[in-house]
Amino acid sequence: MEQSNPFDRPESLFLILQNPQGYSLWPAHCAQPAGWQQVYGPAALQACNEWLTGWQTLTPAHFATEREK
Repeated sequence: MEQSNPFDRPESLFLILQNPQGYSLWPAHCAQPAGWQQVYGPAALQACNEWLTGWQTLTPAHFATEREK
């Protein structure tokens, strides 16, 4: 059985998911993990990456908090 990485398929659609720790790029055809909420998409990979770059930081909150101590 051949497995493929969905991120290697630019024609695929993706979602941006969020939980209290941060954001995640997620393939739209995969089941959404528990505890995550969709905040953008489905959209092309490039559009999702552009949406993500609109944020000042992609550092998960728990890492940012640790660096501030």
